Amino acid sequence: MTGNTATSVPPTHSASRSDIHIVNEYPHPIAKVWRALTDPALIREWTKEGRGGRAEGFSAAVGTKFRFVAKRQPWWRGFVECEVLEVRAPSLLRYTWVGDEGDSPTFVTYQLEPIDGGTRFTFDHSGFRGIGGFLTSKVLRRVRTRMLAKGLAEVLRGLDEGPQLEAGRS
Repeated sequence: MTGNTATSVPPTHSASRSDIHIVNEYPHPIAKVWRALTDPALIREWTKEGRGGRAEGFSAAVGTKFRFVAKRQPWWRGFVECEVLEVRAPSLLRYTWVGDEGDSPTFVTYQLEPIDGGTRFTFDHSGFRGIGGFLTSKVLRRVRTRMLAKGLAEVLRGLDEGPQLEAGRS
């Protein structure tokens, strides 16, 4: 692995058409990638790539209820309700995702593993139901692919380059 960008890895499991499965490799240590994924100030930076927003009330602790808040759209209320289900720092974060009131939760999983020269990050989002779930997953797949390949890679690179993203450091 070379450079400072994410490298996509082909999927290694079979998923439903609605499931989102993205694997990227980053030339950064696992602790740094974990920090970028779980520090609310840094989450806001890498989610900008997909017009994402802030993680209100987020903490990488089981039972934490939080919201991702972004710009309201004609077809979406502008926030997602979540609850942390499982945490094994720095390798696993799993939480629910409810996009609209009355929706059944879907499930997001972040898995990190150290590899030669960096970290492999696997993002899974599953549990979409029906045609509405299928359409939502198509939109989210495109957005997440861009956020993780470009936005997260830029945040990680910024952590190497200087103090501009250090404010959220815990």
